[in-house]
Amino acid sequence: MVDRDTLLDAALPHVAFDGWSDETFAAACEDTGITLANGRAICPRGSVDLAASYHKRADATISAAVLGEMRYSERVAELVWRRIQAVDKEVVRRGMALFALPQHAAEGTALIWGTADAIWSALGDRSDDLNWYSKRAILSGVVSSSVLFWLGDTSEGDTDTRAFIDRRIADVMRFEKFKGRVRENPALKPLTGLFGRIAAAVPAPKTGPVEGYPGWVKGK
Repeated sequence: MVDRDTLLDAALPHVAFDGWSDETFAAACEDTGITLANGRAICPRGSVDLAASYHKRADATISAAVLGEMRYSERVAELVWRRIQAVDKEVVRRGMALFALPQHAAEGTALIWGTADAIWSALGDRSDDLNWYSKRAILSGVVSSSVLFWLGDTSEGDTDTRAFIDRRIADVMRFEKFKGRVRENPALKPLTGLFGRIAAAVPAPKTGPVEGYPGWVKGK
């Protein structure tokens, strides 16, 4: 039986040549022996649905297993690196072009947010207030910039990308330490206390992205 995963597998060899296009979707349907109409029943938006599925398939591989005795920052960097290594560079390049289009930009942003969420969830993040959003927003920026760097990386084994990820995570950790010092500053206690009360009043979503909040896309 042909399902979305089967169509995706059939589409991937065509993506490098035709991108995430109608031509690729038609070829995937032909290769799996189904009509275009039946393919559209599985993926109403054609290759757009397949591109999103490719991204989410890689997210599903994220696991904190076998991280050894790494420090927490090293664990985050390792999972970002593993997520990038789980995909094909040319397929991702074509996906970046697709989700850069105005009509798909919001979904592209949501997919990156989903990657950040998958990484934090794998690491056991238990944030239940505004920190849930800030952690994912910051990591989304790291993931996005790391992917862009990787697409242009010509180093052996993408070692320059790994070093780039390590630098970005180190920058984030320095910022977190700075925030900690600010919170402990007696002169700023009234302000940080107010911010803390505001943060506590913003709950993390319990069942996925919430309408109007980051990571939510209308109709998805």
